[in-house]
Amino acid sequence: MPRALVVYAHPCAESYSAALCAVVVDRLRGRGWEVDLCDLYAEGFDPVLTAEERRAYLDTGRNTAPVRAHVERLRAAEALVLVYPTWNFGMPAILKGYIDRAFLPGVSFVLKDGLVAPGLTHIRKLAVVTSYGATPLRAFLAGNPPKRFVTRVLRYICRPARLRYLALYDMNRATEAQRRAFLTRIAREMDRL
Repeated sequence: MPRALVVYAHPCAESYSAALCAVVVDRLRGRGWEVDLCDLYAEGFDPVLTAEERRAYLDTGRNTAPVRAHVERLRAAEALVLVYPTWNFGMPAILKGYIDRAFLPGVSFVLKDGLVAPGLTHIRKLAVVTSYGATPLRAFLAGNPPKRFVTRVLRYICRPARLRYLALYDMNRATEAQRRAFLTRIAREMDRL
């Protein structure tokens, strides 16, 4: 059974992001995926990189020790799905901290002669499900940092056969019908993942 790691970052169980996450998990399981749901807030993930972790950053044996369980979950995944709201043109701090602490040298990339080589090439499918308060134009004018991070950095370190960046823009003015339509779109996309 293929394994998908769904990393979810929102503090409120009643949020639209929670509804998106529920659809992602339900549809993946319905399509035969073994889903490992990593709810960063519910698990109490500490996003703060300590001074000792930074000092051991290039030592694969030591750098993974504080987040060993998360590294093992990442290494076991064939698909990675990130579900989060876009706040201030970025991902929530807890998710950024997860990436800083778990996407380490020897895990997400390998340094060879000072050059970076991808380390998560076992992840064949990569998807992001997010929402923005901004319109597509405002996101574009701001450079859309979250999308660039996914389509450039994560794409490079994973080299997925399939990449989907799924965003509901202008969330602050989205109607109930638009929100429902986006949930339906996410269901279809997870069916195809």
